[in-house]
Amino acid sequence: MEASGHRAPSVSEALAQRRSVRGFLPEPVTRDTVEAILTDARRAPSGANLQPGRFVALTGSPLKALSDALAEAIADGRPQVAQYSYFPKKMPPELKARQRAAGYALYEALGIEKRDLDGRRRQFDRNYRFFDAPVGIVVTIDKAMGKGCFMDLGMAIMALLASAEGRGLATCGLGALAHYGDVVHEALDLPEDEIVVCGIALGRADTVHPANAVRTAREPLEVFAEMRGF
Repeated sequence: MEASGHRAPSVSEALAQRRSVRGFLPEPVTRDTVEAILTDARRAPSGANLQPGRFVALTGSPLKALSDALAEAIADGRPQVAQYSYFPKKMPPELKARQRAAGYALYEALGIEKRDLDGRRRQFDRNYRFFDAPVGIVVTIDKAMGKGCFMDLGMAIMALLASAEGRGLATCGLGALAHYGDVVHEALDLPEDEIVVCGIALGRADTVHPANAVRTAREPLEVFAEMRGF
């Protein structure tokens, strides 16, 4: 549940303080709280009110079973199965620079050297254990949906993240989960017509975990927006 006496931040405050958290406390999150967050997520707008996407929330033994299945697949060298394209097929240099900067900042905070490929791989593989968060959410979408429906689902995911932040909880989106969409399908017995889009780790942040000291930069307004007629 939310911390006693916790003041819900404004929307702007929640967005400003939100970050991708990769270190969580083991404190459980109640079903009522998770249901409230998912209900908020569904309030996001969508074209023709199609409300695309589904959320499978896991905790306890079901979450451990999924994490174990993913760990076993990785240990066995099971090939990755991409069910959709997440990044550009050819990453432009300026975007590649952002990607590297974010990764290097995280590894530096964790004391992982740039050339420590094993250490970087072990850290990345923690995605598949939802960074030990008490709640893991698997996000799916019907494969027949168009690109616009992915946009609508993205708004729902953002509403979920903001709702969690407003309740004093932390999150981390896990795009890596889609790399083993077939494993997730098998472990959760998902319908054949669903694509695994991503995962979300949810819980209370471990404020002393070194990974949580990292804040990625955002482009200034004049770089990504134009103001006309003001």
